[in-house]
Amino acid sequence: MEELHVDPLETLYRDHHGWLRAWLRRKLGCTEQAADLAHDTFLRLLASRDVLSALKEPRAYLVTAARHLLIDRSRRQQIRQAYLDQLERQFGACPDLMHAPSAETILQAVQAIEALGRALQAVRAEAAEAFILHYVQGRRQEELASHFSVSLRTVQGWLAQALIQCHRHLAAPGA
Repeated sequence: MEELHVDPLETLYRDHHGWLRAWLRRKLGCTEQAADLAHDTFLRLLASRDVLSALKEPRAYLVTAARHLLIDRSRRQQIRQAYLDQLERQFGACPDLMHAPSAETILQAVQAIEALGRALQAVRAEAAEAFILHYVQGRRQEELASHFSVSLRTVQGWLAQALIQCHRHLAAPGA
């Protein structure tokens, strides 16, 4: 008799996808975004299939993975919003559209922002936030130390960590 092979990811998806999508819908208030993030959560699992064999609490793992994706999404939105705010400050006072960036320039900027967001995923949340506050919003390092209630040296370490990660990401093949 031939033994039937059951894919653990397929089982996990079948047993928990609907629950995760409903949990995300309650968190986000949007069915479409919840479906996208649930899908992304399972894609992340697919990329790290070795985790499946040791998975004892699937829903706790899925919630943790989904929360990380929510944090990543929030970071990307902060970066995009900072860019849009900068564009508005720069071009909002100037109704002359001759000086506005072209669609190609805007697309390149959005792609750069998304690449930056992917690079910052590899650093701790505080380092990513400090990077955005300092390099995008122009906040001083001393302000960041006060904001995070840490030393100036810690902020400098976070900024260095984020810059190194950005450099690695840009130097990586396919970046």
